Amino acid sequence: MQHTKDIDFIEMKGRQGNLGIIILQRPKALNALTVSMVQILQQQLSNWASDGSIKAVMIRAISGRAFCAGGDIRSIYEKKLKNDPTLGDFFRYEYQLNRQIFHYPKPYIALLDGITMGGGAGISIHGSHRIATENLSFAMPETGIGYFPDIGGSYFLSRLPHKTGYYLGITGESIAYQDCLAVGLVDTVISSYSQEQLIKKLADTPLPDKQTISQIIQSFSVKTPESSLWSHRSKIETCFSEPTIEKILHALETQKNVWCSKTAEIIRTKSPTSLKIALRELQAGSQMNFDDCMQMEERLSLYFMRSHDLFEGIRAALIDKDRTPRWEPATLNLVSLEDIYV
Repeated sequence: MQHTKDIDFIEMKGRQGNLGIIILQRPKALNALTVSMVQILQQQLSNWASDGSIKAVMIRAISGRAFCAGGDIRSIYEKKLKNDPTLGDFFRYEYQLNRQIFHYPKPYIALLDGITMGGGAGISIHGSHRIATENLSFAMPETGIGYFPDIGGSYFLSRLPHKTGYYLGITGESIAYQDCLAVGLVDTVISSYSQEQLIKKLADTPLPDKQTISQIIQSFSVKTPESSLWSHRSKIETCFSEPTIEKILHALETQKNVWCSKTAEIIRTKSPTSLKIALRELQAGSQMNFDDCMQMEERLSLYFMRSHDLFEGIRAALIDKDRTPRWEPATLNLVSLEDIYV
């Protein structure tokens, strides 16, 4: 059921020329998604898919710090405390939306200006055109809250070059716009100051095909600095090609390299269960099509709804904010995946 108050968090500008434009506008919460926001997006995309006057769809956010910082996980924590039977609804609807975007019959343009994490990646990365500005900061931080890289992460992260997606999914580290361009998470970088000009150009131009849209977007592209993440690609591929988290850590720690040592330290702060499941899902997802990946992730989400670590991770990050989660099991050697169907 949609909550009326959430309609204020998404503005449907409707038709602007040939474009259907969606604007996320929940800036105080970094545009984090709620169940009803997801449902509103689903309905609007369905409407526009069958509207012949809409040639392409664009999703963006109101000016501020974020495009979308993910799902509203605080509300998930509160539902858990109340034993709310709708606890798993958010992930179910979110994954339906991810599928809808991946298979959308019209060009789907995501304009990423600001923080983009988790669910924010799910409503952008699966589209046909991904545009970044210099303000983009991207992360898949789920292992740090006792969860796993979902929203299709098993599909798109596992396909990034040189195991960079494995690095992102396992460490949860944030990367900048030039890193996103280097690894292929976005197609183009434009100046944040030219966003309105780009939208006007797209709106004023007949859009007969995706190639025309790509050409218009590319005409606004700007040069980017070198990617620091890309400079580490050889070390990333060497270490994150190992078959287990334990062997990845050993490879990092024997590189005798400051960056590798720091990366190993970061990994050791994450949920041991999340780490092992994240690696297993990425390995499996690399051999699956998108829809099979989403089915796998839906199974995993049900497992995590019953787990200790997800709610402990949310508590430590957002509720008590002590940043000291007490993971169970606390160490990698105590984690068994025998009962988890990945």
